[in-house]
Amino acid sequence: MAALGVTAGAHRLWSHRTYKAKMPLQIILMLFNCVACQRTVVKWARDHRLHHKYSDTDADPHNAARGLFFSHVGWMLVKKHPEAIEKGKLIDASDLTSNPVLMFQEKYAVYLFGSICFLVPTLVPIIFWDESLLNSWHVTLFRYAFSLNVAFLVNSAAHRWGYKPYDSRIMPSQSIFISILTLGEAFHNYHHVFPWDYRTAELGNDKINFSTKFIDFFAWIGWAYDLKTAPNHMIKTRIQRTGDGTNLWGM
Repeated sequence: MAALGVTAGAHRLWSHRTYKAKMPLQIILMLFNCVACQRTVVKWARDHRLHHKYSDTDADPHNAARGLFFSHVGWMLVKKHPEAIEKGKLIDASDLTSNPVLMFQEKYAVYLFGSICFLVPTLVPIIFWDESLLNSWHVTLFRYAFSLNVAFLVNSAAHRWGYKPYDSRIMPSQSIFISILTLGEAFHNYHHVFPWDYRTAELGNDKINFSTKFIDFFAWIGWAYDLKTAPNHMIKTRIQRTGDGTNLWGM
């Protein structure tokens, strides 16, 4: 749930607007996002738009050019670079701040994150299968720390190692291993070239792109709609023009 709250919610729906969601799905994704506890969607999406607009420069909040540790977790331990602060003021987030679901999360973030991410996951094992408080609390903390570090691999490792079939001139790369861990988020070279594609990846990796399957299911029942994709001819043209010659999916 934590992963989907970030991948299908904060990232694909609200940061890039790669599809639209009806109110019930928006509420589900907002609550899932609270399980992740990676800041509110408004702040997450605003900074992610900044990351794409100024990727791997001083205006990028987790600039991979500053090293692996900084892009993984160091950026959260220091003040933002002045360039990121200045450029961040120019990012349009009006669609986020006018969304009642996101404003509800913004207003009650402390209570939502505290209860959904920490309190409920700790109490459920205690109440339903007699787990000790100590064990339950520490497993909750481990789950949180693990999910954070898996998510941060997209900012760090996926900007350092992997193939670049679509644009060899940028740092974001393709990583199957990280994509499996992140439910399909680390086909990163593709994503930075075609950020509006709801799949965040080319057609062909759907077997390990769980977040895409999740969105497809809700499109099937009508809660997700206007799904955007990059056409195959555009993908192939970009491969030939700027790719590094690798091609994992037979495009």
